[in-house]
Amino acid sequence: MNVVLGVGGGIAAYKAAELARALAQRGASVQVVMTAAAQEFVKPLTFAALTGKKVITGMFSSATGDETLSSAVEHISVAEANSLLVVAPATANLLAKFAHGIADDFLTTLYLAFTGRVLLAPAMNTHMWQHPATVANLEILRMRGNAVVEPEEGPLACGMIGAGRLADPETIAEAAMRLIVQSKDLEGETVLVTAGPTQEPLDPVRYISNRSSGKMGYALAEAAAARGANVVLVSGPTHLARPNGVKLIKVTTAVEMRDAVFENLECATIIIKAAAVADYHLARIPEQKVKKTAARLSLDLDPTPDILAEVGRKKGDRLLVGFAAETERLVEESRRKLKSKNCDMVVGNLVSQEGVGFDSDTNEVVLVMSTGETVELPRASKREIADQILDEIIKLRLALHSAQ
Repeated sequence: MNVVLGVGGGIAAYKAAELARALAQRGASVQVVMTAAAQEFVKPLTFAALTGKKVITGMFSSATGDETLSSAVEHISVAEANSLLVVAPATANLLAKFAHGIADDFLTTLYLAFTGRVLLAPAMNTHMWQHPATVANLEILRMRGNAVVEPEEGPLACGMIGAGRLADPETIAEAAMRLIVQSKDLEGETVLVTAGPTQEPLDPVRYISNRSSGKMGYALAEAAAARGANVVLVSGPTHLARPNGVKLIKVTTAVEMRDAVFENLECATIIIKAAAVADYHLARIPEQKVKKTAARLSLDLDPTPDILAEVGRKKGDRLLVGFAAETERLVEESRRKLKSKNCDMVVGNLVSQEGVGFDSDTNEVVLVMSTGETVELPRASKREIADQILDEIIKLRLALHSAQ
C-alpha cells in the first residue's frame, strides 16, 4: 500500500506526524510531501524519521538538494507510484487551489497529476470553514470524487470553540484504509455503464430527447474505474469529458445504444443502465427539413427498443442495475420496474425534486433490491452517490451468491 501524505501549513500540521505513524502501523508505505508553510510548523526530519523516506519539500528538491531533471518531474513519478493521496491538514488555501486547478508547488502539482483516490482532512478556523468560498470549493472537490473526513468541533488554536479542528489521526487513517480496500474491490470485473440521453431525429435538424445530462452515469463509470474495474461507458450526447481509465463509446439514438450495449455485453459482469433512453422515435425520418406552416402537425411515433428489458432477458449470471426517473410513487414504480425488467437492483429518484436528478450535481435516490431490501441514500454529490451505489452492488452480489 503506497500512500502520499500531503501536509498543509496549519497548526494542525503536528498531528500529521501522528497520522504518518498510524498509516505506517497499518502497513502503508508513506511518502510525505510538505508545503513551504507546513515546514514552518514541523520540520521534515520528523516525517523522515517516522516513514524512513526522504520528505519532498519543493518542486526541485532532491535528497541532496541538487536540481536535476528527475526532480523536475518527480510529481509525475510520485503520482504514478502511489494509489492514495491523503492531505492533512487540508487548509482553506489548499482546498481553493485544488478546486481551481492552481499548481504552484509540489503538492498542488501532484494533486493535478494524481489519478488515484484522494482523501482530504480539512482543518482551519471556524469562520474560514464556514465561509461560502470554502463551502463551494469543498463541494467542487466532493463532486470530483475526493473523499473528505470532516473536521471536528472543539477548542481551536485561535482560541475559538467550534468546527474546524482536524479529525483524530486514527479516524483519518481508518478512512484511508477503507479507500485503499475500496480501490481494489472491483478488480477483475468488467462494468458496462450507459449514460446520458438519446436523441431521436424528427428530420435532419430536429430531434426528440430529454433533460438527462449524463452526470450520474459518468460518475458511476469514474467510480467503478477508481475501484479497479474495467469500465465500458456507452454514452448518449453529453458535454462531459471521458473519465480516466474508461473506454468511451459515443452513440446518439436508442438503436445505436442498444447495438453498442450488446456488442459489449458478453465481456460484462455488471451492467448499470443509467441512461435516459428516449421512449419513442420516428420510424421514417424525412430526408429534408420539415417546413413550418400554419397547419397542425401530427407525428406517428413508434416505441424505441427496450434495452433494459432485453438485457434482463439475456443477462445470465450478470448483475443488472436499472434506473427509474419518476415524478411520483417512487418505490412502487421502482419495484415494478425491478420485476418487469428482471433487474437485480433499481435506482429510483424523484426528478421532480429541486436540486436532484436531471442536470444537477447532486442526487438523492432509493435502491430497490431483488432481495426485497430497500436502501435510501440521502442527498449528496453524484460521485458520492455513485460510490454508495457500488458499495450496495457489491453487497447485493455477495448476498445473491450466498443464496445460490
